[in-house]
Amino acid sequence: MNETPPNPDKPDRTWDLLCHLLALTGLIGVPLGNILGPLVIWLIKKDQLPSVDAHGKESLNFQISMTIYAIVAAISIFAIIGFVLLPAVIITDLILVIIAAVKASNGEFYRYPLTIRFLK
Repeated sequence: MNETPPNPDKPDRTWDLLCHLLALTGLIGVPLGNILGPLVIWLIKKDQLPSVDAHGKESLNFQISMTIYAIVAAISIFAIIGFVLLPAVIITDLILVIIAAVKASNGEFYRYPLTIRFLK
């Protein structure tokens, strides 16, 4: 999806923002919260707000990708390299979610790098 969704109104931006910020629940200890948070917002609002549909899919694709990367990094701890890879995945996730949230709050669409596109 290379299209940028229309610039939403301020209340719509809040939902766009939540699509990204709720992914941080996974970092505070909620099991699979990084996927469930954006998924709930996307499922509730995707039919009402086109921008939430776009932001939600993007956030979900990124969080599913990062979960896969984190699992691979955790397994690679046995090969020692995981001690470097796992923190790198977590820090990358945190930084890119913050960037996406700032862009969403400004009414912009952010395309995450390193993302496997599961939802189109």
